[in-house]
Amino acid sequence: MSDDPKVTFSEGAGAVAGAVPRAAPGAVPDTVPEAVPDTVPLRARVRSLGPSMTRSVQAVAETVAADPAGCSRLTVSALAARTGTSEATVVRTARLLGYPGYRDLRLALAALAAQQDSGAAPAVTADIAVDDPLADVVAKLAHEEAQTLADTAAGLDLTALGAAVTALANARRIDIYGVGASALVGQDLAQKLLRIGLVAHAHADPHLAVTGAVQLRPGDAAVAITHSGSTGDVIDPLRTAFERGATTIALTGRPNAPVTHCADLVLATSAARETRLRPAAMSSRTSQLLVVDCLFVAVAQRTYETAAPALAASYEALAPRRSARSPRP
Repeated sequence: MSDDPKVTFSEGAGAVAGAVPRAAPGAVPDTVPEAVPDTVPLRARVRSLGPSMTRSVQAVAETVAADPAGCSRLTVSALAARTGTSEATVVRTARLLGYPGYRDLRLALAALAAQQDSGAAPAVTADIAVDDPLADVVAKLAHEEAQTLADTAAGLDLTALGAAVTALANARRIDIYGVGASALVGQDLAQKLLRIGLVAHAHADPHLAVTGAVQLRPGDAAVAITHSGSTGDVIDPLRTAFERGATTIALTGRPNAPVTHCADLVLATSAARETRLRPAAMSSRTSQLLVVDCLFVAVAQRTYETAAPALAASYEALAPRRSARSPRP
């Protein structure tokens, strides 16, 4: 799922081949957020776009996602009546979800309903109750994790991913920003890149992150990881890196979120629906780690001649620490 189908890149020494001029930092996006590409499952699109929707648009979007079969049989006026909105809001919602008009949305809903009738729809959900048996908890979480990974893989912009791989593989230095659960993902990416010989630093402290970003220049890369896309402690260092000419990459689950305004490349992630027992920070981490693994493997492929010996050397250096040691007397 790509947050922003428009991919912009840096100019100058840090630019990626085939790039177009980057937008000015802090540029304000269009009033109506751009839709997530139509390769993304409808429920995942609604989840990602939800925070940027108005209340009336969200009502329409959630209704069609919850009952595609029923809504596919409704006229635009009937759906407006069912959701307590207007016909204009229904049409606007259809376009926001990636369809030219309401007729196209109805056709897509009918196809989705047919798929569900064929038995393709899962029988479990992630609505975990306080008194759910452990077996049900495991089944529900396993289903949601699998669906989150599938949604992220289906919506991942391969053009942006390829450009991000190029930027990381060629970078003199890579800074990674994240706080909370995203900081853990950032540390995972940094340690993976370090093992193949790249210079990578994960910053969870916002002051150190900005201090490091000031030192970046064209030819460097900066990665911001934030599911909400609005975490100031992550946006500030990425904006600084952007202004210094480094290639900036955002991993986020929110299309047109503030973090994307200073990102040359946007890698979109999905997340399971947030519940009382499972906040967004938990469900988003699964998709973030998938994207991190995609970046790492692709960078390792791109730099195999140096990555393979570096991996072997790190494995050899750590081997003695994996063996059991006799306790001291």
